[in-house]
Amino acid sequence: METDLGKMPDKFIIVGENIHATRVFRANGKRVVKTDEGSEAVTYIDRFGNPKLMGVPDWFKQTQSYKQGQIKHFLIAMTNLISDDEAVVLEGEEYIQNAVYKQIKAGADYIDINVDEVHYDLEIQKKCMARAIEVAQKVSSVPISIDSSNSDIIESGLKSYKSNGIPPLINSVAFERPEVFEMALSYEAKIIAMATSETGMPEDENDRIVNAKKILEKLAEMRFSLDEIYLDAIVFPISVNSQYGNHYFDAVRKIREEYGSQLHIGMGLSNVSFGMPMRKLINQAFIYLGLESGIDAGLIEPLQIKLEEVYKIDTISEKLGLAIDMLTGKDEFCVKYLQAYRDGKLQ
Repeated sequence: METDLGKMPDKFIIVGENIHATRVFRANGKRVVKTDEGSEAVTYIDRFGNPKLMGVPDWFKQTQSYKQGQIKHFLIAMTNLISDDEAVVLEGEEYIQNAVYKQIKAGADYIDINVDEVHYDLEIQKKCMARAIEVAQKVSSVPISIDSSNSDIIESGLKSYKSNGIPPLINSVAFERPEVFEMALSYEAKIIAMATSETGMPEDENDRIVNAKKILEKLAEMRFSLDEIYLDAIVFPISVNSQYGNHYFDAVRKIREEYGSQLHIGMGLSNVSFGMPMRKLINQAFIYLGLESGIDAGLIEPLQIKLEEVYKIDTISEKLGLAIDMLTGKDEFCVKYLQAYRDGKLQ
């Protein structure tokens, strides 16, 4: 049995999440190779079908990540953008632009860019954000989602963004950062609004609903329309609490009932599978259940999670049933799911 397409939104908005300084390749994986000169490089195929390399620089080899066998490829590319060496800058530009192109080709409606972990120095973070936005926009046919936990970095991105009548998206706006509300207004940006409070994260569906109403009321007072807002109803890892899925789905249903179809609801959907095996299966099941609950947007990796596969998902398959039971609280502590994984039933 397939998903009931009658329940699907007319348009599911994908915020492509992959251009993020935390993204990692294994140093011994297939994406990291030795060059003829004996150095290390990240290999990729560019948008024109040509094989390309981005070198792993000596400065990165001094980092803890490298010593742990991790290559933070976007961190390298973003740092390259502010180099004094033109060849290094070009490597960074080409790598980021290739990622932008592939995200759009896979269906992204926004390109989310986050540079927070590129460096500990705020001025370097700001420079990297400004340059990453500039470089991405040269090849992007869709707007940019400016993503940071720091308001100064967000503003740096907003200053660099060239709207041409198409507003950027701020990821995210929350009561703990009141200055970002005014930035959104000043730069005429759309908003990912978090269903959090001034004191922290929601505990359950009721907290999400209360928090959502409060931030939506504030945004309405500032004259933002519902279709300019993407509500992040807050997704937590299911491995932590078997009721986290139900908290999310119940909140989405009630918020959708109250605010109708104009408000966009969804956001960090892949958070649900953090720390679990077979993450793609869990993410697909979660999006399937989310669609039934009323989501119409999400921060996802469109190269990995394809909506057409979710729409055609086999709802009577054993492995999907195990994922759904886990996400809806019927498999406490994920015991059955993890046992099925160990038994090879989820492959």
